[in-house]
Amino acid sequence: MQSRSLARELALLVLGQIPERESSRLKTISLESLLQKAFDTLSQHWREGLDTCAVELENAQQHLLDSEFQDRDSSSTRQVREHLQACLIGAEQVINGVSTSLEISRLLALGNQEQIRLGALERVRLVIEQRNSIDASIDAVMEGWRLSRLPRIDRDILRLAVVDLTALQTPSAVACNEAVELAHRYSDDQGRRMINGVLRRLHDASTMTLA
Repeated sequence: MQSRSLARELALLVLGQIPERESSRLKTISLESLLQKAFDTLSQHWREGLDTCAVELENAQQHLLDSEFQDRDSSSTRQVREHLQACLIGAEQVINGVSTSLEISRLLALGNQEQIRLGALERVRLVIEQRNSIDASIDAVMEGWRLSRLPRIDRDILRLAVVDLTALQTPSAVACNEAVELAHRYSDDQGRRMINGVLRRLHDASTMTLA
């Protein structure tokens, strides 16, 4: 179970480094080099986010300090500020922890395990070779949207879910749940809502087909 989840996550990161129309160089693809590029991109994205959070926390902390001078006699207000101060400190600790974890190339190390490596490359191959039919099946259950209008990361999460449901015969509930987990890690709020909706319809369509 864990190796399949890791293979799927590795496949998602690798797909993000391959041009959408790529279909002829799969045998020459280096999982390690593409995965490293993916990590570099993700690390830069999250570092920028951390920098933004740090600035916002600093501003919020300064506002708290300023308000303390204005309302120093209000005990209830002071308690609220102390609570907020503790929350800010906790948030800073969490952000520092996330920053540290970004330095640990967990998937790179795990990618050396042959089972995970082969599982990831198999998923990448299936997505590349069957992209037209995969995209058509997703478009068939989208309501008022086209797959091409979604961000690349969301498209690839859905494509991997279809590969699981069809070529790899993964149970529908498992495939959808694990796709949702990827969405929580790599997509935004709007993307997660869209992916959830499409996955529910894919699940329903798969269940009807099996029936």
